[in-house]
Amino acid sequence: MPEPILTAIATTLATKAATGLYELVKRKFSGDRKAAAALEAAKPEDPATITALAERLDEQSQADPAFKAALHAEFEVHQDARGGGVNNHVGTVAEGAKVVQLRDVHGNISL
Repeated sequence: MPEPILTAIATTLATKAATGLYELVKRKFSGDRKAAAALEAAKPEDPATITALAERLDEQSQADPAFKAALHAEFEVHQDARGGGVNNHVGTVAEGAKVVQLRDVHGNISL
């Protein structure tokens, strides 16, 4: 039986609301048809599909500790964001480009 956190992660994946988490799992499952099918079939309103996905996550997590760590870390980012936390993720920025990150701005901004 999968850990309860894997069921929570599976439920989050089923909503496809956590893009980074979803993409991480999709990449990992890309070489495993059964796992990829479980990811695509997962529906938040269908507990059987959530359980099936959680089981695939459990298999992959046990086989790959690095994936398990990345999965848990990405889920924490999603949980923090849902709780009103701030998460800054900036990829590669071209030389001379500017990045602006804001939260809770009340008033005008001029750049």
